Amino acid sequence: MSKWKTTADIAIIGGGIMGCSTAYHLAKRGQKDVVLLERDLLAQASTGLSVGGIRLQFSHHANIRLSLEALRLFEHFEEEFNVDIGFNQVGYLFMAQKKDTWEDFLDSVQLQRQLNVPVEVLSPEEIKHRWPYLEVNDIQGGTFGPKDGYADPYNVAMAFANKARKTGVRIEEKTKVTGIRVEESRVKGIETTKGPISTPIVINVAGPWGGEVARMAGLEFPVKPYRRQVFMTKAFKDIPKPVPMIIDFDALYYLRGEGPGILTGMSDPDEPPSFNTNVDWNFLEKVIEKAVHRAPILEKAKILKGWGGLYTITPDENPIIEAIPQVEGFFCAIGFSGHGFQHGPAVGRILSELILDGHTDFDLIPFVHNRFDVIKEKGEKRAV
Repeated sequence: MSKWKTTADIAIIGGGIMGCSTAYHLAKRGQKDVVLLERDLLAQASTGLSVGGIRLQFSHHANIRLSLEALRLFEHFEEEFNVDIGFNQVGYLFMAQKKDTWEDFLDSVQLQRQLNVPVEVLSPEEIKHRWPYLEVNDIQGGTFGPKDGYADPYNVAMAFANKARKTGVRIEEKTKVTGIRVEESRVKGIETTKGPISTPIVINVAGPWGGEVARMAGLEFPVKPYRRQVFMTKAFKDIPKPVPMIIDFDALYYLRGEGPGILTGMSDPDEPPSFNTNVDWNFLEKVIEKAVHRAPILEKAKILKGWGGLYTITPDENPIIEAIPQVEGFFCAIGFSGHGFQHGPAVGRILSELILDGHTDFDLIPFVHNRFDVIKEKGEKRAV
C-alpha cells in the first residue's frame, strides 16, 4: 500500500465520468500532481448505472455544443484510447404526445439545424413505416437524430481513468471526502476518511453528492438526486435490431436495444429526492404499462434484470459548470440531469482550461449557479 500523500496541486471529488475525464484532461496538459477521490469504486454510481445515451438533440445551444464536442471524441475513441466502448449510432427517436411538446420539438429542430445537427422531422405515419412495432395513434410526431446512439459508460470512464493514472494522477478509491477547509474564502484543503490533503484547488464532480460537497464549502446549490429505474428483457426477437433510443417524452418513458434484448425504463415523477438506488419491483408494473402501450409486442417480452441509478436534477435541468466566485479555488461541474455521461468528455476539457488557464473558450454563462436566483419560482419548462 502506497503511503498517504498529504498534499496535491488539485483534488478531484468524484470518480465518475466527470472526475475521470477531468483527471485525464489535466494530465494531458501536463498537470500531474492531481488526486482523484472516490467514495466507492470508479464509475460504479451514476456513470456505471446509466444507459449510456449520446445525443445531439437538445433544446439549448450550450448543450448542443457540448454534445458536438463530445461526439467527435466518441466517434474516434477507440483510436485514441485503444478501448472498444461499444458506440452504437442507432439514432434517437423523440416522440411527442402533447401539442405544446411538439411545438417545442419543432423549435428545437430549428436551433439544431442552425448548429449543423442532422435531424429529421417525422409524421406518425413515417414513424410507423420505419418502426412498425410502435403505436403512433396518440402522438403528434417525432424527431430522429441519425448520429445519436449509446456507448458503454463504464468502459469510457475507465479509459479516461487508466490514461490519467499512467501519466501520474493519483486515484484513491474507497476514500470519502468528509470536509473542505476554506479560509478567508479560499480553498485550503480537504478532509478524507484516509487523512487530510492540503490543496488550493478542489473540483466538485461528485454527481448525486454534488450538493453535499458544495455544502462542505459553505455553498447551497439547488441540485437534488432522484432515482431512475431500468429494466432489461431476455433475448427478444420480435423487435428487429437495431432499435434506436426511443423516447416517449410526455410519458417520461424510453426503450432501446441492448444486445439480444430490450432495455427499458423511466423515472417516477411523484418520487421525492433520495439516494435510493434499490429496484422497486412494484414500479415495474408502471414501466410495463408504458412499454406495452408504446410497443404492444413487448407484451411477449420477459424481464431478465433491473437496476436503479440516480439523476442529479437542477431546476432548469441544466448543469452548474463554473469556477465558483464565492470560494477561490472551488470548481463545480454538477447537476447534469441525466446528461452527464454524454457531456463528460467535453466538460473535462473545459474544467482543465478553467483551472490551468483561468478561462475557457466555451461560453459558460448558461451554466453559472446564480441563474437560479432569476428563475426561482418561475416553473421553467422541462428541458429536452
